Amino acid sequence: MIEIDENLDEVMSEEFAKGCMVILQFTSEICDACVALDMELEEIDEKYEDITVLSIDCNENDDIVESYDIFETPTMIIFNSKKEMIYNGVGVVLYQDIEKIIGR
Repeated sequence: MIEIDENLDEVMSEEFAKGCMVILQFTSEICDACVALDMELEEIDEKYEDITVLSIDCNENDDIVESYDIFETPTMIIFNSKKEMIYNGVGVVLYQDIEKIIGR
């Protein structure tokens, strides 16, 4: 899992160039649900080499949060390797459900 600051577009471009799927996790330190989603995404990140999880702290990245219209945490957005958004949702998503979304 990679923690992101202002270089999100650069990191996403690098990951897409490798043929990776990208999961954006919008999180906050004071959010218990964010911690729960973080644990689920860590499993995904460890299991699949072609999936990159990028963690964005909403309290420290206002520009990124605004550009993705994030109003609640945790929010997870998934892009396939073709840069197409395949999921955008709020709340905790279990590991097994994330696997279904990504087609694994």
